[in-house]
Parts: sequence; C-alpha cells; structure tokens
Amino acid sequence: MAKAKTYNVLGTDLALTRYSGVPAAVPLESADSWGTLDLQVVPGGKGGLPRKGQVSDIGSASARANLAQALVLRLLTRQGALAGLGHPDYGCRLTELIGELNNERTRNLARLFTIQAIRQEPRVVELLDLSVQTVSGQPETIHIGFAVLPVNDDDPLALALEVSL
Repeated sequence: MAKAKTYNVLGTDLALTRYSGVPAAVPLESADSWGTLDLQVVPGGKGGLPRKGQVSDIGSASARANLAQALVLRLLTRQGALAGLGHPDYGCRLTELIGELNNERTRNLARLFTIQAIRQEPRVVELLDLSVQTVSGQPETIHIGFAVLPVNDDDPLALALEVSL
C-alpha cells in the first residue's frame, strides 16, 4: 500500500532559485553554477491597500519545489559558510573543485561531495540515482543529476545542476 503523501512536511520557504515557478525551457529541478540565486518576484497585490499599476511580491516555494530548492541551495553553498549562523556543517564541498581539471578524479570528488551533502538533508529518505558527467562543448562544466526519495512520498524527485569548475 502506498504511503500517504504529506507534502507539508517538506515545508515552505522564499523562492530563491531563479527557475522556481518561472515559465521557461529550464524546469524547476535545474540550476546552473554559482551566483545565480535571487529572490523570485511574482504578481502581488492580493492584500493590503489597493495600488495602481503592476504590483510585485516575493514568491514562495512549497512541498516538493521547496525540497528541490533546498537541495540545490545546499549543493551550491560552500560547506561551513553558515557556521556563524549556527550551521557549521550546512553546505557542500563542491566549491573546492573550482579551478580543478574536469577529469575522472574531479568528477569522482563531485560524486562524493554530492552524496555527503544530500545525506545531511533530513527530508530525504534515500539517494536513488546520481550521475556526474562532462557537458558536451563545455570542458570546464560538469552536469550533476540525481534522484532522491523524499520523506512520506513514493515518487522520486529528480534534479540536475551544472557546475563550472
């Protein structure tokens, strides 16, 4: 018998990845390299005083979208960067690979660092699949694709990101 899906345990947060909920050819479960994170702006004006013209607000990511965003942010954040906020183990060591050659050793380290970071996420039951490959025509870039099983969910969540070395 299938588990009841309780997406509320995956939480809600501000939408930070530029692909969250934005209609584009790139799906939510993708991100690219360093420095592409920003607050998502969505149509607003659903409360408060009426305003003239276009009104914008800060977007949010909930349930599976929130978990996807959290995993991407964890992978793109240098491990230890949040130590001053009380989270010394948060993040990933992928940033240590910047400047390295795109060879088997580097891709194996990317696999290891990705596994270590995903294991830190309490909303992930299991890492189901992981691939780290060279991007055709971009020798300085690796493509990391993976699938996880979220808590209280029988449907895997697949994500991908590209990291510039």
